[in-house]
Amino acid sequence: MRPSPHASILLIAVFLSVVFALAPMRAYLHQRGELSDLQRQTEQLQVQNSELERRIADLNDPATLERLARQCLGMVEPGEIAFVPIPKGRAPTPPDCG
Repeated sequence: MRPSPHASILLIAVFLSVVFALAPMRAYLHQRGELSDLQRQTEQLQVQNSELERRIADLNDPATLERLARQCLGMVEPGEIAFVPIPKGRAPTPPDCG
């Protein structure tokens, strides 16, 4: 049995609609995946930014600056005497100034 001309035209129209809809649908799905990745990256960067802002605030604290100057740079106030303990049998280890 052969389909009628109207049915054939309708079938061709549906087929073409599906074919032409595939590319935009694929692009939409790809962009949605990229958006999800970018949102996750944004959240990570916001967390890092918050940590860096906290670190900046900490480094602006005079007590922190004094502690780092004494520990990491070996600085002392005028009139103070600095002592560096040297472990027996091995070299001194530098302070953790990270």
